[in-house]
Amino acid sequence: MKTSCMHKKTFRSRQSVLLMIILITALLVPLIQMIRDDDTSGLLMLSATIIFVAFIFVGIRYTIVDDVLSVKVFFIPSGKIKISDIKSIRRSYNPLSSPAASLKRLRINDDENNLLLLISPAKEKKFIDELKRINPNIQVSVPDKKGLWRIIDWDI
Repeated sequence: MKTSCMHKKTFRSRQSVLLMIILITALLVPLIQMIRDDDTSGLLMLSATIIFVAFIFVGIRYTIVDDVLSVKVFFIPSGKIKISDIKSIRRSYNPLSSPAASLKRLRINDDENNLLLLISPAKEKKFIDELKRINPNIQVSVPDKKGLWRIIDWDI
């Protein structure tokens, strides 16, 4: 009988106030115009879009199961990487589309495929510590200083 050693930890995405403001501002202009024009069908479509974006924003999860880091947006897989293959973790503010609800991100490079993941776990230190526990060879360069990229201690 084979025993499975399943070790599982889940981390949610950090949520950026600035990113929320950008999204709300982008949707506010068409919302005002649709209210002025009494455009019911447009309001319904925009409302559905706002709800969809909100669900995505709060549904991003990073799960570590044994030696695999999986990224999911609710139940939809968005990426997977073997932790033993991770070469480095660096700070990034890259605005490329990624499963991250913040612009303060971690850039994860894979040793095998040079795979790049941009993610933003809320409990960043615990997340990195968990990855390092599984693969102590990961090179980490993640300064967390206050300054240009922090506004009243909010993440960008």
